[in-house]
Amino acid sequence: MRVQNIPYKDVNRFSRLIIDYIEKNKKIKPFINHFPDIENFENQIDEKKTHQIDRLLLIDVLESQNANLDLSDLTIQNIELLAQENTFTVTTGHQLCLFTGPIYFIYKIISVVNLIEKLKEKYINYDFVPVFWMASEDHDFEEINHINLFKEKIEWNPKNQGGAVGRMCLSDIGVVLNELKSLLPEDDSSNKIINLFEKAYLNNSTLANATRYIVNEIFGRYGIVVIDGDDKRLKNKLIPVIKKDIIHKGLYDAIKECTAKLAINYNAQAHIRKINFFKLSESNRILIDNALSEKEIEDSPENFSPNVLIRPIYQELILPNIAMVGGASEIAYWMQLKTVFKQEELPFPILVLRNSLMVLTRKQVKRVDSLGFNIIDLFKNKDILKKEYIIKNSSIDISLSDEKKSIEDVYDLIINKTDDIGLKRNISAQLQNHLNSLDSIESRLMRFEKEKYKVHINQINKIKDQLFPKNNLQERHDNLISFSLKDDDNFIEILKCNLNPLDSNFVVLLY
Repeated sequence: MRVQNIPYKDVNRFSRLIIDYIEKNKKIKPFINHFPDIENFENQIDEKKTHQIDRLLLIDVLESQNANLDLSDLTIQNIELLAQENTFTVTTGHQLCLFTGPIYFIYKIISVVNLIEKLKEKYINYDFVPVFWMASEDHDFEEINHINLFKEKIEWNPKNQGGAVGRMCLSDIGVVLNELKSLLPEDDSSNKIINLFEKAYLNNSTLANATRYIVNEIFGRYGIVVIDGDDKRLKNKLIPVIKKDIIHKGLYDAIKECTAKLAINYNAQAHIRKINFFKLSESNRILIDNALSEKEIEDSPENFSPNVLIRPIYQELILPNIAMVGGASEIAYWMQLKTVFKQEELPFPILVLRNSLMVLTRKQVKRVDSLGFNIIDLFKNKDILKKEYIIKNSSIDISLSDEKKSIEDVYDLIINKTDDIGLKRNISAQLQNHLNSLDSIESRLMRFEKEKYKVHINQINKIKDQLFPKNNLQERHDNLISFSLKDDDNFIEILKCNLNPLDSNFVVLLY
């Protein structure tokens, strides 16, 4: 097992905002509280101490929501610890993806678990609890209803269901389970995987309950606590925010102000609205576009669902939270909220970029080595890789850069012979025509050489397609199942042992 760290800027997949955040650029500071250094958590803890949390309500909700699960002793202990004023949480969340969805779902939770361990080592007078917040009120069903496995797409398409995905029933999911079975080999690892998902989806009535079961089964040994915000008791705590947003549009200006400042240097991640709540019903989740009565909000807060920009406020209201672990897009939209957190007198948590990684098998590593590339080369564009390979291995010098430089030198001498602006422009245009011709010749030379190295070019295409399926990062496409088949339960532990959420590098795992 080997680990290679790649600077995020060399991955060529992350925004300027994220690179600046990792590099602690001063332009980021107005949009965060503290950078994610272990020493900064002391100040964060001190700030969160001043914010009153209804801990007894939180414990009561967690115990009832998780009553039907076989919780680990550590998870039970963690729930009990939340009663103590010196206990704080680190939270991540995600949509309720079918069969856990893209594997970064897993990386997020491991990042939280590992951060908790580091905090416990550093701050021995406090306790810390890892929390997984289920995005059960989300309604983007097309984003969660499928997985990609062995170049096949397994998709769940229930009939006559809509609204909050967590409330969707699982009565017709047996067909999808059978499709999964058909793709897996008949061995012990496959049987364990099928057993996990059958128990989750056949023994639970809703997608939220099934996802809670899966997360607990995979991560319960690490003390993970799963919470569902789609709960009337918790929503009661949100009533003042619901009223302020819907009736008075009292959050819009603060979010708009922060977003506008952020947009001076970066692209805003989330669209801002004057009203940021949806109305939930059995079959719909509809954006509210008009004011409602206070009584309706007070009587049925469970029918009001916060959008992506208000969910963080909800989370921080009910949890003794000091850090949010999320992906690049989550970090970006949280940065739009610093001003509204200040307005609502809520401590703004430390934002921690989840671990991001790519896994290579020994066979893939051997192939990369045989092509003469380093691991970091894999993050280059396909065409660049092919060109570099041919230039390195061809018996002729394909590059015409020296010839282009010679022509440019000649034209420099010519253009200096006149002061006439029009003639200078004409000479420059002639130079560009010559350079374009050389580019064309160079491309033709490259095509001829590609034919000679057709086998190697195909190998480059294959390795790139394996590691960057559909030109995405592997973690945004592949599912946990394909990795677990190779290492059974050990794969989660391998990840846990090799990831550090406070190390700001992209991780390549070679195994």
